[in-house]
Amino acid sequence: MEMAPRRGECRKQTEEEETLMTQDSNVVIDHGKSQWSDLWKKEDYLAIWLGFIIIAVCIAVYTTFGPKAEIAEKIAAANQVQESELARAPFKTVAWHKAQDEKAGLKASSSSFGKFITHWTKKPGSWKTNPLDAFIMTEAQAKERNEKGMPGYEEAKAKAAAALTAAVAAEEAAAATSFQDGALNDAAKTGIDAWRDAHKAEADAKKKVGYKPFNYFPSLIGLCFFIAAIFGVGIAMMGKSMPAFMQGFTIVFLVAVLAYMLGGQAISKQYGFGAEAWGVVLGMLIANTVGTPKWVLPACEVEFFIKTGLVLLGAEVLFNKIVAIGTPGIFVAWVVTPVVLVCTYIFGQTVLKMPSKTLNIVISADMSVCGTSAAIATAAACRAKKEELTLSIGLSLVFTAIMMIAMPAFIKAVGIPEVLGGAWMGGTIDSTGAVAAAGAFLGQKAMYVAATIKMIQNVMIGVTAFCVAVYWVTKVEATGTGHAVGAGEIWHRFPKFVLGFIAASILFSILDQSMGKDLGKAVLDQGIVRGGTRLLRDWFFALSFAAIGLSTNFRELSKYFKGGKPLILYVCGQSLNLVLTLAMAYVMFYVVFPEITAKI
Repeated sequence: MEMAPRRGECRKQTEEEETLMTQDSNVVIDHGKSQWSDLWKKEDYLAIWLGFIIIAVCIAVYTTFGPKAEIAEKIAAANQVQESELARAPFKTVAWHKAQDEKAGLKASSSSFGKFITHWTKKPGSWKTNPLDAFIMTEAQAKERNEKGMPGYEEAKAKAAAALTAAVAAEEAAAATSFQDGALNDAAKTGIDAWRDAHKAEADAKKKVGYKPFNYFPSLIGLCFFIAAIFGVGIAMMGKSMPAFMQGFTIVFLVAVLAYMLGGQAISKQYGFGAEAWGVVLGMLIANTVGTPKWVLPACEVEFFIKTGLVLLGAEVLFNKIVAIGTPGIFVAWVVTPVVLVCTYIFGQTVLKMPSKTLNIVISADMSVCGTSAAIATAAACRAKKEELTLSIGLSLVFTAIMMIAMPAFIKAVGIPEVLGGAWMGGTIDSTGAVAAAGAFLGQKAMYVAATIKMIQNVMIGVTAFCVAVYWVTKVEATGTGHAVGAGEIWHRFPKFVLGFIAASILFSILDQSMGKDLGKAVLDQGIVRGGTRLLRDWFFALSFAAIGLSTNFRELSKYFKGGKPLILYVCGQSLNLVLTLAMAYVMFYVVFPEITAKI
């Protein structure tokens, strides 16, 4: 017969239950608190805060406290001239073009703050045989270069002046007949076109006589301390050691500087082997020869650097650019991309039998969307290993350098139209910078189309990260564990820094729309972005690649290269990407929407 518990035992049991209940409730409360504390303790949120602090400062100094009002007045005056000239003549007159030149020369980055931040974020320059030329130019060297380019500039200047005189005379002759004589009008337009060509040649020649002495070492030292300080604060807020980070950061920054220097070498620039690739190569050489010192590793905050850079990248993804290219560009960027991503992932799982699903999806996203940015977001969504992310980025950098040279050469060789070639490269070459450079090989139209389509494709970063997060927690991991997951786990897995990227894109799209074309270009593009956010974004990306290299061991990567499957996956996926993108670009730009192509 069971005996009833004594009164004291009952009391003790009740107290224990109450204690457990209290502990459980505390866990819930602590969990709730942790959700709020994540906003200033987790890497993704800190990347957003840091990115938007930089954005807020740049917006304030270029608009509220900057040259926006003065630039707006000059643009209004130039617009008035252009409107009156268009009402007076049936073609764009000399005065109209001069007003346009005046607007094009308006850059907010020419303000005192613009010059200040440009000076203190300098990257090593170009050089051929002496690496020191990337950091220092003496007065004697600047004088020698200017004197060398002066004859060509004087000749181009004289030709431009003569062409202007001829254009003015032809226009005055047409004006004498109140622009009623068609032959005189045509002669005036021909003369003005000739002057514009000569004027461009003069501007190009002027760049070769504008050398000034410089010494980048002081500004690089100052930049090193500044970046170390702002990221150091974030490191401390995450509960890590700020002194340990600051100590090792000097080496990471030095590798990034050397990467920029090597990327600026003439041959390296010619073949598109830029700072990103050099950062990984230099870092890996150090890590796998002498070995990265242990005290440097706390500063190899790869994801913190690049996530903050990606938030700033959102400032360059404008919705009005998407509208400018229109439906053809959207089909090229938003239809082909997910098709290639899904097909490549399925191919890796069913045909190649890749053992790591995370490596498979990261390579697929890297290759199909937009390179390293998509790889970082996807790796965070599926919790890929650091080595898998490094391998994917390495493949991307190698093939980007190859395609940047090979694609323009092939397009020219077979006679592919400039717009079609630009769309093809914009949808297939991974790096945004490499896309613009490759497009420039073909011409201004190709560069514009290529860069715009890549910008449209960049929007897929957030979409891809979200879809991968949903698929991974509902299918891949749920199948492996047998446990269903809810929206909370999807939100937990979703890389939050993508929200900062999207928010920055929306904010800058609204600003650009509200300012208008001319003011937006002068203040937003040539000020806030090119004179602020992009300068720091480039450095953050360079630091992340240097950190990747310094923290990578070949022995850790070798097991993922077993059988060459990652390389086969990338090559096959990129081959599919090339074929589908070219086909879609041709159909959209030349069959379905030829009227849009004609306006580009």
